[in-house]
Amino acid sequence: MNVNLKSLVQVLHADWIGTDGPVLIEQISIDSRSLQNGPQTLFFALSGVNNDAHTYISELIEKGVRNFVVEYIPEKYHGKANFLLVQSALDALQKFAAHHRNLFNFPVVGLTGSNGKTIVKEWLNFLLSPDYNIIRSPKSYNSQVGVPLSVVAINEKHNLGIFEAGISTVNEMEKLEQIIKPTIGILTNIGTAHDEGFLNLVQKIDEKLLLFKDCPVIIYQKNEIVDSCLSQFAAEYMLHPRKLFSWSYTDPTADVFILKREIKDEVTLIQYQFKKENHDLEIPFSDSASVENAVSCLLTLLYLEYDAETIQNRMQGLYPVEMRLEVKNGIHNCSIIDDSYSSDFQSLKIALDFLESQKKNASKTVILSDIFQSGFSNEELYFKVAQLIADNKVNRVIGIGSTISSFKNKFSNCLTYQNTAGFINDFENLNFANETILIKGARSFQFEEIVFLLEEKTHETILEINLNSISHNLNFFKSKLANNVKIMVMVKAFGYGNGGLEIAKLLEHHKVDYLGVAFADEGISLKNGGIKLPIMVLNPESTSFASIIQYQLEPEIYSLKGLNAFLKIAREKNLKDFPIHIKLDTGMHRLGFEENTIDELIETLKGNSTVRIQSILSHMATSDDMKHYDFAMSQIRLFEKLSSKLMNELSVNPIRHILNTSGISNFPGAQYNMVRLGIGLYGVSNDASEQKYLENVGTLKSIISQVRTIPAGDSVGYGRRFMAVKETKIATIPIGYADGISRLWGNGVGYIRIKNQKASIVGSVCMDMLMVDVSGIDCKEGDSVIIFGESPTVTEIADALKTIPYEILTSISQRVKRVFFR
Repeated sequence: MNVNLKSLVQVLHADWIGTDGPVLIEQISIDSRSLQNGPQTLFFALSGVNNDAHTYISELIEKGVRNFVVEYIPEKYHGKANFLLVQSALDALQKFAAHHRNLFNFPVVGLTGSNGKTIVKEWLNFLLSPDYNIIRSPKSYNSQVGVPLSVVAINEKHNLGIFEAGISTVNEMEKLEQIIKPTIGILTNIGTAHDEGFLNLVQKIDEKLLLFKDCPVIIYQKNEIVDSCLSQFAAEYMLHPRKLFSWSYTDPTADVFILKREIKDEVTLIQYQFKKENHDLEIPFSDSASVENAVSCLLTLLYLEYDAETIQNRMQGLYPVEMRLEVKNGIHNCSIIDDSYSSDFQSLKIALDFLESQKKNASKTVILSDIFQSGFSNEELYFKVAQLIADNKVNRVIGIGSTISSFKNKFSNCLTYQNTAGFINDFENLNFANETILIKGARSFQFEEIVFLLEEKTHETILEINLNSISHNLNFFKSKLANNVKIMVMVKAFGYGNGGLEIAKLLEHHKVDYLGVAFADEGISLKNGGIKLPIMVLNPESTSFASIIQYQLEPEIYSLKGLNAFLKIAREKNLKDFPIHIKLDTGMHRLGFEENTIDELIETLKGNSTVRIQSILSHMATSDDMKHYDFAMSQIRLFEKLSSKLMNELSVNPIRHILNTSGISNFPGAQYNMVRLGIGLYGVSNDASEQKYLENVGTLKSIISQVRTIPAGDSVGYGRRFMAVKETKIATIPIGYADGISRLWGNGVGYIRIKNQKASIVGSVCMDMLMVDVSGIDCKEGDSVIIFGESPTVTEIADALKTIPYEILTSISQRVKRVFFR
C-alpha cells in the first residue's frame, strides 16, 4: 500500500488539518499498542462504548505516528500531526477499505453464514492456491472492523480474494458488502449464533443475503426456509443475471445432488450427481459439519470448472483447521505461542502483536517458515518481513525453508535451515531458555514437530483459557461504568485458577488501571513476569512489607497495628509518598478500620509524608443478593460517611471503591472512582439475565485412557460404590481429586461430556482418575472429554455441590496444564 494521505480527504469525506507537504501512507492501524506503528502509519482513532482511541493519540505521537483519522482533535495537539477529521472513524475506515477494493478487478469469494465460514475460507485457500495468488481474511477477521482490515491488504499481485463476513444484528451487512464486493457468494450453515440480534431466523437469513446483492452466483445448501428467502431476494435484487448454485442431500432438483454418504474409517465417501453425471469423492472427515463445509468447497470448484479428478485429488488433502493462537508452557522456562499451521504476511503481523501482548520473557524468538501467497516479490516480501521483525524488537529469528534461507542477510541474529528436519537435527545446540517463542509455519513444514520438542511435557489433562472471552467479559463490565471510572481486576488465587501472569498480560494490554492480588508473593510473581501495572496487595502480612516496598507493590492497610508496622519500615527506608490503600469495615466484619478507630487512624496519618493514601475501599457482603438491599445500602452510606471524613480531615482526594462484580451491576450509583472486577471476568455471574451476555473462559479437558465393558453385578472403583445392574461400558479419565475434582461430584451426581453426550461419573472419584458410564456413546481410547466449560458449567457443578463457582475454579490444581488461546 502506497497512498497519498491528502488524496483520502475526498474518499473519507474528511476535513484536512495538517501540513501542506505530501505524505505517503504505507499501512493503517487501529491498535495503539502495536509496535508496527510508525511515520508511514495512518491511525484510525475508533471510539466505542468501552474505549476511545483518541486518548492514545499523545503516546502515538511520541512513538512517531504523525497521521490520524479522528472524530475530534485532542487539546494541545493541533499542529503536531496530520489529522483527517470525520464524523465516524469506523465509517471512514470502511470507506477507505471500499475505495481500496474498487482499485482491483479479480474474482472475490464472499462467505457468510452462522458456522463454517473460516474453515471453508481456509480450505478454499488450500484447494485453489496452486492456481491463484490469494488474499484472504486472516484468522476470522469478519467483523465491521475485521473486514476492512482484511481487504486493505490486497495488492497488485493478488488475483483471487476470499473474505468472510459476520454480523450480529441488522443493518451491518450492507456496509460489509460495499467493502468485499463478492463475485462468488457462499452461504454456509445457518445456525443459532447471534440469534439474539434478530427477530427470527428469516430476518437473519435476509440480512446475511445482502452480502450477495450484486453477486453473479450464490452457493448454498437447499432447504425450505433458505429457498424461500432466496426467491424473494432474487426478485428484489436483479441487478445482475444471478445463478443460484445449490446442493442437497434430499432434493434431487439441486444442482449438485448427494446420492449417498458412507463413513468408513473416519473418512466420508460420497457420490454426487452434477450435470447428470455421477462422481465419487472422498472427504477425510466423518463429522457432518466438516462434510457440509467440504461440499461448499466442492461447489466452488465445480463453478470454477475444475474437473472431477482434480477435485478428488485436492480434496483428499483437506486438513483440520486450527483457528486460534495458543500460549503454552515450554521447556527451560520458555513460553510458546503456537501458530504452527499458518504462514502468510497478514497473519504474521497479527501473531507478532500477540507475541508482544503475551510475552512472559523479555527475550523474543520467532521460528518462521517460508511465506507463501504474499502478493509481493520475494525480495519485497522478505524486506517487509525483516522490517516487521525489527519493529517488534525480536531478539532471534530462526528461518526454515529454502526461500527464507536465501534472504537470511536481511535479518539480524538469524539462523536458517533448509527444512524442519535440519532444525530438529540441530535442536540440542540451539539453547532455548527464558524466552518467548513464536512458532509460525506453513502446514507443509510440519512445525507441530517443533512445538512438541519445545513444549513442557505434562499429563493429558488441560485447562484451556479463551483470551477472547476474557476480553469480551472485561468489555461487558466496562460498558456498565460511568465515564472516567477506573477498573481494578482481581487476579488473585492464580487468576481464580485460570493462570495469573498470562491473564495479567492481557489485562495490561487492555490498559486496565489496577490489578489486585491477595498476598505479596502473587504480586512479586507478576512483577517478575514483567507486569508494569500498579498492583494492590489485599491481605499483606507484616513480614512481607519489605518485599512489597522492594517490588513497588501497594499494600492494603486495614488495622492500626499494620499501619504502624508499615510506617516503621517505611521510615527506616526513607520513603516518601509511598502509596497505601485504606480498608474500611462497613459491615463485612472481615478486615478493615471500624468507625470507632477512624479518629486514631486520622491522627496517625496527619502530617505524615512517608505514605500517601492512594485509595480508600470497603467490601460489600451482599451485593449479589437483592434480598439484603437495605443492608447493602447501609454499607454504602457508611462508606460515604467514613471515607469523606478521612478525605476532609486529611485534605486528600484518593480513589474510592466499594463495588465488586455483583455490585457493578446491582449498585451502579456507588461506582465512585473505581470498581473491582473479579469472578465476572472469568464468565460467571449469579444473575441469570446477565450470565447470557458473558462468555465461558475456562474449559477443562482430558482424554479417555481406557474403555472396558463389565457384566451386571461387577463394581467400579474404591468401596464398590457403583454396582452395574446390566452390562456397562466404562471409560477411565486421567483426572481426579488431586486435580481439583471434588469427590462429591462422583457416583452418579456429576457427569462429563464425550462427543457432546453426557457420561455419568460412576463410583468414587480417585486421586488421579475417575470413571464414567459410556454405554451408548461411540467413543474410544484417546478421545477428548470435557470436564467443565459450556456444559457442565462451573455454576452447575457448584449448585450441585452446594458451594460457589469460585471454589470450583480455584480448586483446579496447578499440575493441570493451562493452555491460553485467542
